[in-house]
Amino acid sequence: MTMPSRKPLRLALIGWGAINRRVAELLAERSNGDITIVAIAVRNPDAAGGIPAGTKLITTPDELTGLDLDLIVEAAGREAVGIWGEAALAHAPAFAIASTSAFCDDALLDRLIASADSQGSQLLIPPGALAGIDGIAAAALLPLDEVVHRIVKPPAAWRGTSAESLTALDTLTEPMTFFSGTAREAASRFPQNANVAVISALAGIGLDRTRVELVADPAASGNGHQLSARGAFGKLDIAIENRPLASNPKSSEMTALGLVRLIENRVRTLVR
Repeated sequence: MTMPSRKPLRLALIGWGAINRRVAELLAERSNGDITIVAIAVRNPDAAGGIPAGTKLITTPDELTGLDLDLIVEAAGREAVGIWGEAALAHAPAFAIASTSAFCDDALLDRLIASADSQGSQLLIPPGALAGIDGIAAAALLPLDEVVHRIVKPPAAWRGTSAESLTALDTLTEPMTFFSGTAREAASRFPQNANVAVISALAGIGLDRTRVELVADPAASGNGHQLSARGAFGKLDIAIENRPLASNPKSSEMTALGLVRLIENRVRTLVR
């Protein structure tokens, strides 16, 4: 008996920065024709060089109409989530959001959840640069007492952020914890570097109960994350050190890899 073939997944990417460029590169290397990048959304078409052949370049949410999309993936910065979110949920059954710091705005999150409900679509939160998010989300089915997320990066990764006003990045000789606070505060003040804290918070005990520590470490060779959780399930401790994206030291290679896995799982027979 011949099994029916699965139609290629029709994908749109919002943003054409370092993360989505890497996603597209990896998909091109790995795809066997089961994933098609139909459209790429950008704010400035002049900065959209190198898009895949045959891909439509769009600049406004109404251009999603008629593209028959299966999945839309955002990696364009927190403002893009509010601009594209409701249209994405109306024109695809799933919308994956990498710029999770946008969800420090409770009203935006509530609005998109309501939109997804009314459209019968899904909001997908990828794991970003983290490992163990599935464990924290499962553990949160029982009461969680504490989640701590420690983010450790080399000083260069914190340049261009408000960390420069909190510590002397260029003269550090040992690790410096320059921020300790809630996930909401961390992601709001450091959206490029601590965006990922929203992921651990949404998986566990929320933006205002999850504690985040931000560290500049001159000995760090990559972008590190140390997660600990305590609760009725027991104890969880996970550490990961990611290689930075070559084109953007504030982002990790794992962020792009996690998005590729999310996309490929939409067409895989065996989901892992």
